[in-house]
Amino acid sequence: MSFNRRDFLKVSAAGVAAAAMPNTLTALTADSPADEISVWTTGGTQRHAKQPSLSWTKSAGEGNAVITVDPSREYQSVLGFGAAFTDAACFTLNRLDPAARKELFRNLFDPSRVGLSVSRICIGSSDYSTKAYSYDEGLDPDPEMKRFSIDHDREYILPILKEARTVNPDMWILASPWSPPAWMKPNKSMLGGSMKRGSLAPYAHYFEKFLDAYAAAGVGVNSVTPQNEIDTEQDGRMPAACWPQEYEIEFIRDHLAPRMAKSANPADIWILDHNYNLWGRVVDELEDEKLRQAVKGVAWHGYVGKPEQMMNVKKAFPDIDMFWTEGGPDFEGTTYLTEWTKWADTFTGILRNQARSIIAWNYALDEKGNPNIGPFQCAGLVTVDSKTREIVHSGQLWAFHHFSGHMKRNARIVDSAGNVDVLHVVAKNPGGDYVAVLTNTAKDTKGVTVKLGESSVKVDLAPDSITTLAWS
Repeated sequence: MSFNRRDFLKVSAAGVAAAAMPNTLTALTADSPADEISVWTTGGTQRHAKQPSLSWTKSAGEGNAVITVDPSREYQSVLGFGAAFTDAACFTLNRLDPAARKELFRNLFDPSRVGLSVSRICIGSSDYSTKAYSYDEGLDPDPEMKRFSIDHDREYILPILKEARTVNPDMWILASPWSPPAWMKPNKSMLGGSMKRGSLAPYAHYFEKFLDAYAAAGVGVNSVTPQNEIDTEQDGRMPAACWPQEYEIEFIRDHLAPRMAKSANPADIWILDHNYNLWGRVVDELEDEKLRQAVKGVAWHGYVGKPEQMMNVKKAFPDIDMFWTEGGPDFEGTTYLTEWTKWADTFTGILRNQARSIIAWNYALDEKGNPNIGPFQCAGLVTVDSKTREIVHSGQLWAFHHFSGHMKRNARIVDSAGNVDVLHVVAKNPGGDYVAVLTNTAKDTKGVTVKLGESSVKVDLAPDSITTLAWS
């Protein structure tokens, strides 16, 4: 199937707030909360602004607008949040003055700030590139990879990745290809087309060469997917490749997994890397026992379907992790600068349906959404003006402040429930502190009560706002 990024998932506030949590429980002992609750808000003219602290009371928290937190009901651990270092994003970031880039990276990646810690890179070019390229150029078959080279990435992609990892050494990197080299496809082009079955074995070799070359260059890769958006070839308008379901099974089971088992630089394998509505394909693939043993997770996009569909897979295969790996704002005037509640809505639905990561699309693009060799008009997590180099934060980044800035790696999502028209998700960090992110998408102020055991606190949420609460 084909789709347009503009057809981004539309999840109602009520639907996400009421999203069912699974019944896999781990018992926890909940101590009484400390008196002080730290508060940050984005809304109106405020951007992740510190608010006066609140205090717990021993009231019962009765009423209709009550969110009850139950720390004894524990769900997935959080790997982290981030975006994609595409060729276009790295090109844009490389154009910044080094001092400006250093400060931007401190803000984005420093664990004491936004703390983005999971990033995606491209194995070859995507649609957001300066040109179409692979690491084995040419139309003649090269199964021994004699032409293989990552020299294209040495100019600005690898330096940018190293600089980001310097700020956050624990950054997890996912690598995904948009297309295999042209000679591996029947149409002999990076644009559109499909994977050729006879190329599966050399393509596994290609992955191994990529992982080894990146490791030698000082950028280790933690996980890979076989193909970005595996069920569409995008009408030949951009680097893409369509894979039949049986090809993905065969590639992983018979070629990629055996190479990873012997590799000096192995990476976890995540499958699909496409939309929620393809959950049936995932279930079918995981029925293959050998493939299931090799796969660590499923990568999801939210352009079509609903986040609840991830749970169809999780319930069938509880040991397989869910990861959300692509989604970003469209470039439409300045609306993307203030759509923080749209993204908080999206992030809440993802986390309430057991995904461990949220990875946005391009880290940075210019004011026109460039560089771009594809048909879609996306905006970056930040916009860098091509002339002045002014940096502007998107609404999506302000939403990330409230999640990534407070939910740390290995935090556990815990149960929160209530028949309220406010979005909510709660996490317990490894150090024992709690984080609740409350999102009011309405045009009027909403008052809610957060209840934890015998303690409660009343919170007034401004119109079109995100509020983060943190307590011990």
